[in-house]
Amino acid sequence: MSGTLPSVEATPDGAVEGLVARLRRGDEAAYEELVRLTGGRLLAVARRMLGGEDDAQDAVQETYLSAIKSLDRFDERSQMSTWLHRICVNACLMRLRTRRRRPERSMDDLLPQFVEDGHQRTPTRAWKPEASAGIEAEELRALVREKIEELPAAYREVLMLRDIEELDTEQTAEMLGLTPAAVKTRLHRARQALRTLLEPTFAGGRE
Repeated sequence: MSGTLPSVEATPDGAVEGLVARLRRGDEAAYEELVRLTGGRLLAVARRMLGGEDDAQDAVQETYLSAIKSLDRFDERSQMSTWLHRICVNACLMRLRTRRRRPERSMDDLLPQFVEDGHQRTPTRAWKPEASAGIEAEELRALVREKIEELPAAYREVLMLRDIEELDTEQTAEMLGLTPAAVKTRLHRARQALRTLLEPTFAGGRE
């Protein structure tokens, strides 16, 4: 399972499920078929979470190696594609946690501050539609990713799983070992902080 992974997604789930018995028998052709059927989808997941192509390719390779090693623990009542997705997300999280990072911003500096009467000390500025008019979609994604990278890890992970990978609250909680209530709280704070980081661009023109 080396080389470049497929970039196109052609994944009938029924075809993937039919591979389980063959994989457990050690059928080499089944491994190649699994990569062909699921590689594009997993690579898209890894690209969203990691950004860089090399890191994404490596994370997907790790996903398959991990899946093969733990195939005896796969519960066939679940979809194999869902199981692989979970392994891939975990592989991406591990890579994100071990990357060398710039110093993280303090959440206290990024969240709204309130005065005694309950109003925000600095009112939130409305975002101007024209501020993003000249930004290409790829550039916009890069900007958002750059700002997400500045969030503290605990908030960054919740934001990525909920808003980028679109897992639900319960799935995110299980993956991160949190309660659903903690996920909701961190997600709310992460979204507020991300808005603060993006505000100079979208509320006051390009930096």
